Amino acid sequence: MSSLAADLQSILGPKGWLSGDDAAPFSRDWLNRYGEVPLGVARPATTTEVSQVVAACHAAGVPVTPQGGNTSLCGGAVSGTAGGVILSLARMNRIGDVDRAAGTIEVEAGTILASLHSHVEAQDLIFPLHLGAEGSAQIGGLIGTNAGGSHALRYGMMQDLVMGMEVVLADGTVWDGLRAVQKDNAGYQLRRLFCGAEGTLGIVTRAVLKLYPAPKQKATALLALPDIETLVSYGTYLRSEAGEFISGLEFFCDLGLDLALRHVEGMEFPLESRSPFYLLVELTTSSALVPLDEILEGALTVGMENGQVSDGALAMSEAQRAAFWRLREEQPEGQRLEGAQLKHDISVPPGKLAAFLTEGEGVCQLILPGVRINPFGHLGDGNVHYNLSPAVGSSDFADKAQAFAEGLGSLASRLQGSFAAEHGLGRSKIALADALRPANERELMGRIKTAMDPRGIMNPGVVLKG
Repeated sequence: MSSLAADLQSILGPKGWLSGDDAAPFSRDWLNRYGEVPLGVARPATTTEVSQVVAACHAAGVPVTPQGGNTSLCGGAVSGTAGGVILSLARMNRIGDVDRAAGTIEVEAGTILASLHSHVEAQDLIFPLHLGAEGSAQIGGLIGTNAGGSHALRYGMMQDLVMGMEVVLADGTVWDGLRAVQKDNAGYQLRRLFCGAEGTLGIVTRAVLKLYPAPKQKATALLALPDIETLVSYGTYLRSEAGEFISGLEFFCDLGLDLALRHVEGMEFPLESRSPFYLLVELTTSSALVPLDEILEGALTVGMENGQVSDGALAMSEAQRAAFWRLREEQPEGQRLEGAQLKHDISVPPGKLAAFLTEGEGVCQLILPGVRINPFGHLGDGNVHYNLSPAVGSSDFADKAQAFAEGLGSLASRLQGSFAAEHGLGRSKIALADALRPANERELMGRIKTAMDPRGIMNPGVVLKG
């Protein structure tokens, strides 16, 4: 081990190799549930250095865990065994030039999502992935977890926004797949294999990403609806009436709103009355000719006349639009400040969302009567962040966390959905995957892993059992 540490320090120099107390900030996951003491943290500045580090670890049989912004909610970016090497991509944050004709840009894996947003927005373009951790999440980690976010309905998930990539494989060799073309059917779609692999098959070092013209118009509304069935049916109407313009279709419930209003500073409720559910709708277009406000206002009028929408407001300024979005985005923070919580990342077909929420409440109350349920998320793609708080007057979940995960995961699977929508498996959901997914599906994944990482050094214990 000491020989490997000396080799890595020689490869990376004093700024590129951290050990002891200097490595501590990288060693635990965001929720402080996972992470063993590593041999050290490698901080390469180039693909060549990544290759040399991985090759040295491969020769020594030492595990390598790639780490981006370390915002994983599933423990996927920290070492599962003591003495492994954490490979931080933070120093590899260069952003290339925009190719306006192709609508693409090449970036290094350590580029922070918010930095990419700022860079391309200054050129009247957008990279359309948005999520709560965008101030720290890095492109490599977003690819590794196949991130989704609030605009996936219109633009797809990360795998749909990656045109090409460069990957350091388990033996340190480099695959150059930096092809900036949409149509490339010269064999297996290898780039998609690494999207969602969570660093278990290789380390993404650079990527070609898809860009879009910046919107010239935005129309945003916050609506109140009486129940989940009405929420789903009105969302279906919106998609049929304005589908090509919808960039956000987010929902939350009154419990989540209440937690945000009580605990997060500067929050204000803009409607006249409270309701069980709320829908945040945003339409965007890069055309100045489309009457976007009229489309949204007309849809809101229809909803009110039909009794689907009980109250609503259209954003009349950018500040008001931001305030509407903040009500949705501060849901996790409001619940965190309330106290103990359990997070579940579920997806079901949108038409089965009402069934999931109705049956899910029954499942949860049977496990622990009085538990408080805060569902919120992405109505258009059926992704619900199903977060729980203990019953009023209680400070914990009475050791029922696993029962909740199994009950909700089983329900999602029965409804042809997924217990791991956009956060990945990491370390925390492997047992669920083994229990709820077909055995041959897990075996096939294991065969891919063994073929690409025969020594088992790439992020062992993540996605599959170590």
